[in-house]
Amino acid sequence: MSDSAVIEKQVIDALRTCYDPEIPVNIYELGLIYEVKVAPNGVVNVRMTLTSPACPSAQELPIEAEAKVRTVPDVTDAKVEVVFDPPWDSSMMSEAAKLQLGLL
Repeated sequence: MSDSAVIEKQVIDALRTCYDPEIPVNIYELGLIYEVKVAPNGVVNVRMTLTSPACPSAQELPIEAEAKVRTVPDVTDAKVEVVFDPPWDSSMMSEAAKLQLGLL
C-alpha cells in the first residue's frame, strides 16, 4: 500500500469520528464525504456536502472535519471544501448507516 493510500485510510478513519449532531451516524457513513485526495507531499483535500444547505451545523461540521484530518500523522495540510453538487440524499448512506437509522 502506498503512503498516500495509508494516509487516505487514516483520514477516512478520522472522518468516521466526526458526527452530524442531529443524526447519530458519522459523516463518512452518512455519505457526506464525496472525495478524499492525498497529494504526495501530504496535503489532503476533502470534498464534502451537508444533508441540506440549511443544515444547522453548516459552519461547524467542515471545521471539525478539517481539524480531525489535520490530526492524522503525515498530513502536512488539509482543506475541506463544501459542495452541494450532487445534492445529498439518503441513498448515499452506507448499509451500516441505514441499518443504524432503521431504514433497512
